[in-house]
Amino acid sequence: MKEALIVGAGAVFGAFARWGLSVGLGSLTAAAAWPHAEIWPLLLINFVGSALLGYFQPGLFWGKGVLGGFTSFSTFATATVAMTAWGALGHVTLTVAGCIASYVLGDAIRTHRMRRTADGLEGEHNA
Repeated sequence: MKEALIVGAGAVFGAFARWGLSVGLGSLTAAAAWPHAEIWPLLLINFVGSALLGYFQPGLFWGKGVLGGFTSFSTFATATVAMTAWGALGHVTLTVAGCIASYVLGDAIRTHRMRRTADGLEGEHNA
């Protein structure tokens, strides 16, 4: 029960952040008259959330909670169902590939930074 409360508390913050960004970015994409303007904020949010998960590899509150509430599979699924077959195929492909690539990029940046930090510390001991 304690873990569920931790995740739920984090999800509240993540959902509010997603809502705020969706509203702000949605007005920008609509003003720019982008096709399917409503999906672009969600793509960005899901890519950023995936990259942050890869970089920080957080625990319950920040990972499953905040970032789980920040990203949205249900909105992705709803938007996909409302599209034509080709639009849906492109949306699914872009979202899945983009989220995986974002996670891998976040993880690679974290790994690179950890190596640089470790190399710097080793260099100081050898001086």
